[in-house]
Amino acid sequence: MNSLFQAGLELQQFFLEKKWTFCFIGGLAVIRWGEVRMTQDIDLSLFTEFGNEETYINSLLEKFNSRITDPIDFAKKNRVLLLSASNGVSVDISLAGLLFEQQMIKGATSFPFSPECSLITCSAEDLVVLKAFADRARDWMDVEGIIMRQGNSLDLDYIIKQLTPFCELKEAPEIVDKLRKLIKHFQEEG
Repeated sequence: MNSLFQAGLELQQFFLEKKWTFCFIGGLAVIRWGEVRMTQDIDLSLFTEFGNEETYINSLLEKFNSRITDPIDFAKKNRVLLLSASNGVSVDISLAGLLFEQQMIKGATSFPFSPECSLITCSAEDLVVLKAFADRARDWMDVEGIIMRQGNSLDLDYIIKQLTPFCELKEAPEIVDKLRKLIKHFQEEG
């Protein structure tokens, strides 16, 4: 089993023992739903709500090493805790609190990446929302891969409905326009 899957299983087991609600997002979810690509780290979304983050942060820091010198303040400010799994794999844990994040985690399902490794990942639709909102070149490549691989099985109305208010808050409505054009392009080709 490769080191990413080992680290993923370690984190998942810890979260399940704590009875925390979470799911894998990022590269591992892309492997499930999009084009298989190399990923060097693990991204998770952990539902902490707002105001209760420090309880989760402290518990995680008792078990895992931080990758930075001031992890608590950084995590509170950025809502991301930067850790290392016991095998050295980098782990980014998003401290989720929004309704969308709660619903994303609730709708996450287990996927067998190998006979020894099943991990709970977000849906393809939620992954598209996250990737489009991030609006980085690598994320758009991931979105393209997900759309190509999942095709007509994607709930495009759901994606647009979830993404639009986030882009309005970000004052970046062009992200939704870019996604619509990308979807249209693949529909015309398919």
